[in-house]
Amino acid sequence: MDKLSLVIPAHNESGRIERTLREYFSYFGELKKNGVLDFEIVVVLNACSDNTSEIVGKFKDKELVILDFVRGGKGFAITEGFKDALKRGSDFIGFVDADCSTPPEAFYDLVKNIGEADGVIADRWHKDSIVAKQTFFRQFLSRGYNFIIRSLFFLPYNDTQCGAKVFTREILEKNIHKMVSSQWNYDIALLFCLKKESRARIKSIPTTWMDEEASKVNIRRTPVTMFASAVRLRLIHSPLRFTVRFYRKLPQWAKFH
Repeated sequence: MDKLSLVIPAHNESGRIERTLREYFSYFGELKKNGVLDFEIVVVLNACSDNTSEIVGKFKDKELVILDFVRGGKGFAITEGFKDALKRGSDFIGFVDADCSTPPEAFYDLVKNIGEADGVIADRWHKDSIVAKQTFFRQFLSRGYNFIIRSLFFLPYNDTQCGAKVFTREILEKNIHKMVSSQWNYDIALLFCLKKESRARIKSIPTTWMDEEASKVNIRRTPVTMFASAVRLRLIHSPLRFTVRFYRKLPQWAKFH
């Protein structure tokens, strides 16, 4: 039976992570019970100042692994989760956001569709996807940002930012040391690294996704921060990488975390 390691980065997720863990343990627990897929969930607590740790600690499932770091953003948390999962030899390793925007059955669809590919990512903009509760403004920002990213990085994916992705152990083992950890553009850094370094075969498939009302994303400030972060990332991977030394002169809001 194949095994999945699912990494969940968690920064101050006390209001959302309990439901996510409950639903994921229930769904994947049934798959394991029926001999379909073994699994573990790796929750990576990163710089939490609320009671997320206590909430996660209430779960006594043997498939739960908890990592706790006092620093680092989302990219750092996912990378450390990947490294930890690789030690235990899981066949597939992925990550999902802590807010349950992607229901467990939709994540399992990613695993089922991996086939001969190196990874599968959820595509909210596929014509067959079911996307609920997203406002027109958020949709406009998301699609516009994705167009910019595809233009900057020449990535062939319609949706680079959906927080539901899974990869084979082999492709991560080859590239984990090359990945750039970041707060806002980890997904792009990860996909760009896999494509550039290993010409990884990554599938995009339709998904089910719900825009959670409790999202912590500031729709005014975050797009500016993400764009500045993406530009810096692209410069790092270009002949103009020397310009990055001017990065420290940028205002704090424009920095790449």
